[in-house]
Amino acid sequence: MFEPPAWEDRYAGEESVWSGNPNPQLVAAAEGLAPGTALDVGCGEGGDVVWLARQGWRVTGADFSANGLTRARRHAEQAGVAERCDWWQVDARGFDADGRTWDLVTTHYLHPPDAGMPAVVGRLAAAVAPRGRLLVVGHAPSELFTHHTASHRRAMFWAEDLVPALPEGFEVVAAEQRARTLVRDGEPVEVEDATFLIQRV
Repeated sequence: MFEPPAWEDRYAGEESVWSGNPNPQLVAAAEGLAPGTALDVGCGEGGDVVWLARQGWRVTGADFSANGLTRARRHAEQAGVAERCDWWQVDARGFDADGRTWDLVTTHYLHPPDAGMPAVVGRLAAAVAPRGRLLVVGHAPSELFTHHTASHRRAMFWAEDLVPALPEGFEVVAAEQRARTLVRDGEPVEVEDATFLIQRV
């Protein structure tokens, strides 16, 4: 689950993998912001990209899966926001903005193995424009995820785990767990999103 071939296979079928709805922590973080430029790393099928574009943002959707980006591009076209979207195939673990910056950089449920998320935070922070924000959301450790492999569970993190990765020139806006309700086997289940939001000062 940590390498591109697994996600190419997962996105190779006809059925949608995700709901297509925006992630709630993104909505909470971005609703009050003036639209600008945004980068969504690990965009998958493009639900967050489409939502941001509908709010007036110019969005770059990035993912290491070509099949995922094909789905995201099609989603944006069907939503009528393709002209506000760009696409970039890149692995977040080797991400290099190469001097480019965005007003909002976001990633949801990206879980590099071997506690690799702090290093990814440093890479993504380099892509944040002055006064811009970086939003990182992940699965907080929980007994509800016992069906995942041990390596997958080890890749989960608490928001506080990312605070030591705070780059110079940033301040913490939020580092906390936020409740989210999902449906499993037809029943609502409450989980916690590790939510780390920082701003370049």
